[in-house]
Amino acid sequence: MRNAVVTTEGDRIRWVELPGQEPSRVYVHGLGSTSPAYFAASAVHPLLAGHRSLLIDLLGHGLSDRPTHFDYTLEAHADALANALTAAGVSGAQVIAHSMGGAVAIVLASRHPQLVSRLVLIDANLDPIPPSPGTGGSSGITSYSEAEFLAGGWAEVRDRVGPHWWSTMRLAGREALHRSAVHLTRGTVPTMRELLLDLKVPRSYLLPAADGPLTGAEALAEAGVAVVPVPDCGHNIMLDNPEAFARATADALAEPAHY
Repeated sequence: MRNAVVTTEGDRIRWVELPGQEPSRVYVHGLGSTSPAYFAASAVHPLLAGHRSLLIDLLGHGLSDRPTHFDYTLEAHADALANALTAAGVSGAQVIAHSMGGAVAIVLASRHPQLVSRLVLIDANLDPIPPSPGTGGSSGITSYSEAEFLAGGWAEVRDRVGPHWWSTMRLAGREALHRSAVHLTRGTVPTMRELLLDLKVPRSYLLPAADGPLTGAEALAEAGVAVVPVPDCGHNIMLDNPEAFARATADALAEPAHY
């Protein structure tokens, strides 16, 4: 396990690193998740193995520190991630990012373009999301105030998300989880979708085929974003259908630029 100080207060981001050739590949998890648990099998899959790979945990999540002073905006997450990658000597990385991690990756590529040479987004958040009381994801978490969430709302979320997601969500700081969800549902200005459309690196977007057409897919395609439906999976594509995910990701990483 490796680490880097990423804030002026001394907070550390940590990652599991696999050796290999450049360009480096950086795997970024979603809300309440952790990259080693979600991406270890993918990083060593025969179709994807052989590159230097950083399975990195965002601040507040997994192996990384959980500061309560940090605001956990998407921009702050991206800047902290940039500091970790810079400390690791990474530049021009191929970033493979799931869900909230995809939103962070888009912001990273926009704010720190020297660090990103290609994006593979896995069912990533592109637009703001309204609160949805009674659910377990980001929109459910944001139906609580931070005080309500810390006072017991987190336990209601735990019971809604089930044991699989909770196995990694429980590792996140509760302030980190709530603030990350709040800022994910608010999105960015411009939105993550607008930032993605403007990026000048090869970009692919993987989504479950069963979810049907991706909103705005035509505009994404016109901007050079490859939209790739993956069969027989839900939101956690890499876990639900590892073989199809590895094939789709390997194809995306080999896809010529179309922007």
